[in-house]
Amino acid sequence: MRIVTWNCNGGLRRKTAMLDELNADILIVQECEDPVAYGADYRAWAGDYIWVGNLRSKGLGIFARSGLQLESLDWQAGEFQLFLPARIDGRIDVLGVWTQTAKPASSAYIGQLWGYLQANRKHLSESTLVCGDFNSNRIWDKPRRIGNHSHVVADLERLGLHSIYHHALGEDQGAETVPTFYLYRKAERPFHIDYIFAHQDLVRQDGFSFGVGQADQWLTKSDHLPLIADIPLEHLPPLPRSS
Repeated sequence: MRIVTWNCNGGLRRKTAMLDELNADILIVQECEDPVAYGADYRAWAGDYIWVGNLRSKGLGIFARSGLQLESLDWQAGEFQLFLPARIDGRIDVLGVWTQTAKPASSAYIGQLWGYLQANRKHLSESTLVCGDFNSNRIWDKPRRIGNHSHVVADLERLGLHSIYHHALGEDQGAETVPTFYLYRKAERPFHIDYIFAHQDLVRQDGFSFGVGQADQWLTKSDHLPLIADIPLEHLPPLPRSS
């Protein structure tokens, strides 16, 4: 199964052709429009999807391709709104992530993901993928703050979920050599803030691969680059029915 996560920087309906070239089975797209509000062509492209957002022009969507079945999951959201859990073909759970600024600062960006994970730990398993725009990196850790980037990474790792970028490239958190985001699309302002976390057993299977989109191609469309992962899921048993 090919998983792609990408912050499209708005206007996804005008960028679908380029995204289709990646031949993804599951797309997790941040900063995209609600398909129901933006015309028949975009709605037809969206197909089987779920979407959440405070503005119809900028939200978080998961789009299923290749005839896969997509089921929305009722995880505890609370004050954390731009998280989107879905079950794919009854076999794998995907948590789409798009963290935001907020007040107080402890509840902004990575603090939101920390809080959401604590509220929904019972749902996380070896059949969970956590994917999206974390807006975070270890280089911005505030050591005394509970729920910083390193705390989130460590918490996911305790559950057996690891960043597949760091697994594939053998790099440490905070020492990434391949950016996923360019501030103002400037080559001199690169950062690594987008991630896919998967269980360690999945990324050790034959057929696993991972890549990041090329900057010279994707920066014409967004300030983020897509993360592209091929993860063998055929061996996974069906998950129990969601409640």
